[in-house]
Amino acid sequence: MKNFLVKATANAAALAVAAWLLPDITLTGDDIGGKVLTLVLVALVFGLVNFIVKPLVKLLTLPLFILTLGLITLVVNALMLLLTSSLADTLDLSFHVEGFWTAVLGGLIISVVAWALHLALPDGETS
Repeated sequence: MKNFLVKATANAAALAVAAWLLPDITLTGDDIGGKVLTLVLVALVFGLVNFIVKPLVKLLTLPLFILTLGLITLVVNALMLLLTSSLADTLDLSFHVEGFWTAVLGGLIISVVAWALHLALPDGETS
């Protein structure tokens, strides 16, 4: 459970950084509390998308992973971010990603920030 909370927090922070850096990733809310709640909910949706959909997409595109030496990961991450944006619209969350190339850059930013935060935050595992 603690590991899940750490990952959700890291995803929320990474989404916040991407929304702050890229003008075409919008996060709107009435106040700071509303934005934080929206970020947490979007991070949960993003985590579910990455847990359920991403492995299937990676399996189906395995030949492309081999052919591109893993660079297709940028496209897969962009598609997961666009799917999260679509689900956020469906769930009436005020988070939106405008365009494929914004999603590629946003996915790259989210991956780097989440990776750095996963290194910095404790995950509850002992070694």
